[in-house]
Amino acid sequence: MRVTKAGVVDERAQYSLDNFQVGDSWRLFRIMSEFVDGFDNLASIGRPAVSIFGSARIAPEDKYYKLADKIAYDLAMAGYGIITGGGPGIMAAANKGAAVAEGLSIGLNINLPFEQEPNPFANVPLNFKYFFVRKVMFIKYSMAFIGMPGGFGTMDELFESLTLIQTRRVKAFPVILVGSDFWGGLVDWIKEKMMDEGYISEDDMLYFQVMDDPKEVVQYIKRTVVL
Repeated sequence: MRVTKAGVVDERAQYSLDNFQVGDSWRLFRIMSEFVDGFDNLASIGRPAVSIFGSARIAPEDKYYKLADKIAYDLAMAGYGIITGGGPGIMAAANKGAAVAEGLSIGLNINLPFEQEPNPFANVPLNFKYFFVRKVMFIKYSMAFIGMPGGFGTMDELFESLTLIQTRRVKAFPVILVGSDFWGGLVDWIKEKMMDEGYISEDDMLYFQVMDDPKEVVQYIKRTVVL
């Protein structure tokens, strides 16, 4: 939000994509600079990295917070870098697990008018204004995606990754959904509505796995993403 000289809150200013005006093409340089900063900072990470997605609203006492922490710790101990959205909740848990393991803990934070404050556990913090630039960084520098329970943002990241794999815009990579009690209903719906009614093929169901055991998750990553 922006407050005008008259003291009036201009809510339109927060909507990045709606705020283009005539003569505003200079904004494209800001977009290019975000790409350049992202590429420059991530191109030299020097190891396969795994992205962990999930809710920003989960507290440290939540079982999924602890599970994300454990998975990230074990992956970092095995030599993998960890990439998150850089915010609180699941993202903080994953960055924390990687940092405690003295591993690479990358946080790709996004500027939002609410909710998203960068967590203190990322040892490679980057900040983004535009979601689409940030998504490119996730896709380009992650060798696997782990989806923890979350909201619209988590669903967006999940289905974009599956779409890119399905349409062969990227080489297929492991997509793991952690928590069958959370994801089970969605997976059933995908089978009954998307697959059975012909909107996707049976083979498309192979693009992701549902798991509960952190050891199983780590072992699957180690089998499919070679260091």
